[in-house]
Amino acid sequence: MSESAQYTPTQLAEIKDAFIGEQPVVCPVCGGRMTSRSIGGGSFGLGYSRQREWLICGGCHRSAIFDVKRGTRN
Repeated sequence: MSESAQYTPTQLAEIKDAFIGEQPVVCPVCGGRMTSRSIGGGSFGLGYSRQREWLICGGCHRSAIFDVKRGTRN
């Protein structure tokens, strides 16, 4: 099996663009619908918190985590 278990940078950009654009997010590998789970938190005592989203593919079970405010991959 030559497929990687991780998304490529190009695939992550596609996922991020769809999520930020509030479009249905589709897995670029298998075409499955991706679900979103909010992840709160941050480092205790540092005075800031992060709002992250965990996008999970129901088909191939790959996932990606993005920092919502920065729009970047973690």
